[in-house]
Amino acid sequence: MAHRTTPRDVPIAPGKHRFEQTIAVRRKSCYPQEMSPLRMLLERRRSVVIMGVLNRTPDSFSDGGRFADEKTALAQIDAMLSEGADMIDIGAESTRPGAQPVQDDEQIARIGASVRDAVKRGAVVSIDTTSPVVAARALDDGAAVVNSISLDGAAELGALCARRGASLVLMHSRGPMSAMAGFSSYADDAYGDVVADVAREWSSAAARAIEAGLPEGELVLDPGLGFAKNARQSLELCARLHELCALGFPVLVGPSRKSFLARAAASEAAARSDRGEAPLAPPPERLGGTVAAALACAARGAAAVRVHDVRPVRQALDVMRAIERAGADSRRRPDAPVAQGARGDG
Repeated sequence: MAHRTTPRDVPIAPGKHRFEQTIAVRRKSCYPQEMSPLRMLLERRRSVVIMGVLNRTPDSFSDGGRFADEKTALAQIDAMLSEGADMIDIGAESTRPGAQPVQDDEQIARIGASVRDAVKRGAVVSIDTTSPVVAARALDDGAAVVNSISLDGAAELGALCARRGASLVLMHSRGPMSAMAGFSSYADDAYGDVVADVAREWSSAAARAIEAGLPEGELVLDPGLGFAKNARQSLELCARLHELCALGFPVLVGPSRKSFLARAAASEAAARSDRGEAPLAPPPERLGGTVAAALACAARGAAAVRVHDVRPVRQALDVMRAIERAGADSRRRPDAPVAQGARGDG
C-alpha cells in the first residue's frame, strides 16, 4: 500500500508558504477492515466521481422548492443516475447566506423517503447535514456518507461515522450560514494565504474526527468554495487545488452554480470589452462556469465534484479523459507522424 502523506510531509507552496500541521493521533490503517461504499467507489473509479445534488428544501439558492415533494424528488434521483451520477447528495437545510438553522425533525420530514429511494436504486447516498440526529436517521435509511458543511461538529460526526462504518466529508467554512453576509462576500485580508489557512483549519477538524475513532481513510476534504470566501479566494483554491490534494485525502469540490463563477465571468467579460462589469448571471445560467471549474479542479487532482447539472459535467469530464488518453497513446507510438499544419472539420 502506498504511503499516505501527512500535512507535515507536504508543505504548502514550498519555499514560500511553508505549512506544517501534524495530525496528533496514532496513525491508523488507511482503510477500515471492511471498505465503505464511498471508499470502494473512489478506489475503482476511472474518472472523477460525480455527486448529484438533491435539495429537499424550499429556499436553496439555486433550485429551492423544485424537489420538495416525493414524486419530483424521486424523478430527479432517477434522472441524475441515468445521466451518470455516481452518488446522490440529499439535503433538507439551505446553505445560502443568511439561512436559518432547520430543526432536526423538520429536516427528517423534508427528506422523507429520498434516502431509501436512492439506495434502492443502487446509489451511494450522502446526507448533507451538520446534525448528528439527522445523519443517524439517514444512515438508518441506508446512506453511506455524511456530508457536513461545517468543521465544528467534526468530533461528534466522526464518532457517529466510525460506529456506523460510514464516510465523512468535512467542508471548510467559518461560522454559521446565518452569519454569512452574502455570496462571495468576504474580507480580502481574512486569510493570510487562503490555501494554507484552509489546509490548517481543515486538518485540525480532521484530527478531531480521527481522535473520535474515524479511520483516516474515510475522511474527504472539501475546501468549501464560496463559503466564507470571496470570488478571488475561491478561484485561488481552484487554481491551487493540487496543494490540498497533496495532504493525502480525497478532495471533493462543489463549484456548481456558485456566484464566484458569475463574478469571474463578468470580470473577464469587462476586461475583454472595456464596457464595465456586466450584471451577474443568475444560478441557472452558470453551467459554463460550473463545467470550467469542474475540469480545472479535476486536472489538479479532485477526486469528486458536487453538481446540480450531472449530464453536461459528466460529458465534459469524459471528453477530458478521452483527450488525455489519446495524448498518452500517441506518446507511446514512436513512429507517430508529425502534423504538417493541415486543418480538418471533423
